Amino acid sequence: MKVCEKPGDGHAIHEEPTPRSGSRSLGKTNKQTAGRLSSVDTISLTADSERENAIELLKRYYIFKDTTDKAKAKAFSLTPDFARSLRLALTGGGNHRSFGELYTDTSRPQISVSDLDTFARNQWEGILSYMVGNSANIEMDLTSANNEPSRGVIELLKMGHFIEVLRGKPKITKEGFAFVLQDINTQVWALLFIYVENAESLQMTKVEILSFLFLVSSLELGKSYSSESLNETQRRILADLNQMGIVYLPPATKTEITANCYYPTRLAVTLTSDSTSALASVSSTLSSSLHSSSTSGSTAGGFIIIETNYRLYAYTSSPLQISLLALFVNLRSRHPNLVTGKMTKSSVQRAVHMGITAEQIISYLSTHAHPQMRRHAALEAANNANTTSNSNAPTDTQTSQPHHSILPPTIIDQINLWQIERDRMTATAGFLFKDFPNQDEYEKPMRYADEVGVLLWKSNAKRMFFVSRVEQVAQYMKQRREGAA
Repeated sequence: MKVCEKPGDGHAIHEEPTPRSGSRSLGKTNKQTAGRLSSVDTISLTADSERENAIELLKRYYIFKDTTDKAKAKAFSLTPDFARSLRLALTGGGNHRSFGELYTDTSRPQISVSDLDTFARNQWEGILSYMVGNSANIEMDLTSANNEPSRGVIELLKMGHFIEVLRGKPKITKEGFAFVLQDINTQVWALLFIYVENAESLQMTKVEILSFLFLVSSLELGKSYSSESLNETQRRILADLNQMGIVYLPPATKTEITANCYYPTRLAVTLTSDSTSALASVSSTLSSSLHSSSTSGSTAGGFIIIETNYRLYAYTSSPLQISLLALFVNLRSRHPNLVTGKMTKSSVQRAVHMGITAEQIISYLSTHAHPQMRRHAALEAANNANTTSNSNAPTDTQTSQPHHSILPPTIIDQINLWQIERDRMTATAGFLFKDFPNQDEYEKPMRYADEVGVLLWKSNAKRMFFVSRVEQVAQYMKQRREGAA
């Protein structure tokens, strides 16, 4: 089975291929579905490498195949399966059900779009809360039994290295911190990529998952669709997507074992969308307070004020935001709509130890800076610009466009210095060998340690070396002594 056998697959690939350079290749094939395509006439990309990468991707997914034209020159044509599925998708016809089958039973109450949005938001916030809340250095109930992630979703987070389990407790990683700072659509695709990549370990195939994702992305928000025609694998995928908030499975009625219908949420219908307004709608409607300003630009309202003495004031009551701040701030007090704290060397280095970088902390603080800080930074930028324009002899630095950060420069510099200081020295457990009587007695065990991959450091001048494991080296030295005796 190939990913392009169904019309829904062909339509989704045609609408939003990946990478985007492939769309320019595929867009021209639409008018010549059944014909052969010359690589020169039909693919006009900006660079040879970009063109080759796009063609390789299209061939990998059985969309293009190699052929030759009448002059025996290298050419490409659509594969028969993709050509047929794309033609059906664009012209209609057939009973393939690759765009879903509407649920016609009117006895079941309809679910409103607002209820679907609430469900998707709760499910996704449950995932973020699990990642952040268990890592924060505060006691706070961030998840409930209703939206705590399932075991399958937790395994995906571990597979993606978004969390790591230490002493039975999950901790957010550098990758996980970057993940929670992304917009919600990027987060969904990041988790789905992991889901697809680990299809074999879930006893499914990548094609089956991709094909069903294409189906779900083509559905209409607010409509219910029948699950009776789905096979066992598709039902498993449906259950997994329900845990992520991508689809909603209503409770089974008294006459059902499981619900025989499902609803796509707003997360599903924008999976393959390239519309800026559609993606902005998802972020504004579903995003938690973590992403409330992610799509509205740098002038969006934030909630963090940080002073040059490292005191921080966060005007928020969001448990997620408070938990995120607690990763690198020592929180002092909490009020109904305000938390206060202070950034210290130990709090920042605690975050660095978890894998969070200084750049990520600075980016987070800048993204969520309070409008008052933004106005102050803009005023300083304007004053500096006026000073530069009034200068009689501007330097090269003055004539260039300076970069004005929202945060005070002392804060940025100190965060970076704290990370550098934390990274400057790393303790490694191991064993030191020294006091060798001669060079030969030193070199042979040192070389053996290097050969077996346990050598971490050496000093030929001092006849010393440091290893991570001692057993093999000690056995080797014992055998040398016994041989000499």
